Amino acid sequence: MSESTGLDDLFRFEEEAPARSGAGRGGRVRWLFRLLLTAAGVTAVILVGLRAVGLQLSLGIVVAGVLAVLAVRRVTTALAPPPPPRGGARPPAGEEPGAYNWAARDALRAAINGWERPLDWASNDPERFAERILPRLGELADERLRQRHGLTREADPTRARALLGEPLWSFLDAPSRRTPSPRDLAVIVAELEKI
Repeated sequence: MSESTGLDDLFRFEEEAPARSGAGRGGRVRWLFRLLLTAAGVTAVILVGLRAVGLQLSLGIVVAGVLAVLAVRRVTTALAPPPPPRGGARPPAGEEPGAYNWAARDALRAAINGWERPLDWASNDPERFAERILPRLGELADERLRQRHGLTREADPTRARALLGEPLWSFLDAPSRRTPSPRDLAVIVAELEKI
């Protein structure tokens, strides 16, 4: 913003002049002229490029191809969604409701469902828990060990056992005969997060 712009200039409101009826026709003629000029230029470039390579193609085919491409471009531009709001825009006034929209499809919900459904299915079935949930927890432990310490349970079991701690190691290594309670799972997850 220049230094000579005052508040009066910023807040001044001027009504737009109504569109003239002839402006639509002039706009169409201008658009058609621009389209033909663009088509002629692109056609000339394509023909020169083809001749430089030693290929010959009918002028009608090249013109038809260029016009088809320009028409598709025009249609896709007209059908394109509006651009997203700029990142610097102010958020809407007022407080957010603070409630999560559970009906929306997003990555957070997909991740939650990726754990919620199998946990629910395996809540009363130790065999299903050992089959479905325990391998996922083991993968999480291995990934944390790999990222933070550069090893996995399989690559260096002695060091992995020391890093995981005896309760978490035994939980992952020798599955229990019963499904762990939510409290036990919370302890296991807390131990995983400490890695």
